[in-house]
Amino acid sequence: MIKALSTTWRGGWFAGLLATTLLSLVATSTYAALPTPGAPDLSARSYVLLDYATEQVIVERDADRPVPPASITKLMTAYLAFQAIKSGNIALDDQVTVSEKAWRMGGSRMFIEVGTQVTVEALLQGMIVQSGNDAATALAEYIGGNEESFVAQMNATAERLGMDETHFENPTGWPAEGHLMSARDIATLLSQLIHEFPDLYKYFRQKSYTYGGIKQYNREKLLFRNEWVDGGKTGHTEAAGYCLATSGARDGMRLIAVVLGTDSDEARNNQAEALLNYGFRHFETVDVRSGGETLASPRVYKGEMDQTPVGLRQDLSVLVPKNQRDDLAISLKLDGELTAPLNQGDAVGSLVVRLGEQAIAERPVVALSDNPEGGLVKQATDSFWLWWDN
Repeated sequence: MIKALSTTWRGGWFAGLLATTLLSLVATSTYAALPTPGAPDLSARSYVLLDYATEQVIVERDADRPVPPASITKLMTAYLAFQAIKSGNIALDDQVTVSEKAWRMGGSRMFIEVGTQVTVEALLQGMIVQSGNDAATALAEYIGGNEESFVAQMNATAERLGMDETHFENPTGWPAEGHLMSARDIATLLSQLIHEFPDLYKYFRQKSYTYGGIKQYNREKLLFRNEWVDGGKTGHTEAAGYCLATSGARDGMRLIAVVLGTDSDEARNNQAEALLNYGFRHFETVDVRSGGETLASPRVYKGEMDQTPVGLRQDLSVLVPKNQRDDLAISLKLDGELTAPLNQGDAVGSLVVRLGEQAIAERPVVALSDNPEGGLVKQATDSFWLWWDN
């Protein structure tokens, strides 16, 4: 259970007397929390485990180190393709003519033929399931007009998403100087892809795809080992090592794991799986407060109404070790005495969530309704009380 919401603000006894501030008290455990077991010891060059709902990092090593990402690059190619589909710029049944450049791509391939027409949906499956460099190039040329324009879109999108340690040189992940991503940036991208395109994300769950009579299986082996894993992207080059970005959901909780620079296919699978299992076994998501829920109704001076309800714009959840839920406490800090006019959505303070002595989340608190200025008598009376109170 979460401890009672406490409220603090700058102001005197009169403001405090008139504010409705505390939510119901909740009993808390008298036992000390057990220590959370340490994270698994991994050999990956860098890695990160991210909670999808709260965007909290559970564990990481060198998560901001830019390294070659290999075919994990195709997450961004898929993101831009999904974006183009969602906006109506392209459709799944559009026919794409395969260029000679796409046909000549080396590495993993879907085996499309130059001059033939292939649907956008088939190319998506060829790129996501089969990791086809030819499919990724064909999609990039179709969406961007040419590969260079598409790569510019990739980099602009990375900047918009706050992927500060990422730079792309191509849509495939083919080795190129300066083509780099960090584990944290990859986790951010996969999280956004899942959030923005839940219907199209289904292609990452697909275990095999057949094109031209050639059946290829998804290289994301955790799909075959765990029913709760629902997709991601592998990558491998000599410079990148064996890499994996994957996601899974269990008991209403979704985690994203990224491991970069392992020394084998089995190592990347085992280490990503170890991260996911660690997160699911030892952590839980706790819903703190709902967006729009009244946290308090503090005194408002010079307004038509004496009080205004305040709360969060959006739902707030936090991630905590399973044995430390009872150590959560929340406090509402108002910025001072509130005076009208107040408009719905105006920031009036902040809500802080603490786990023991550590602040783990802070969100702005806003007015949940309008409170226009009161009449002249009301304003004069409240001006006196403000003077008296201070």
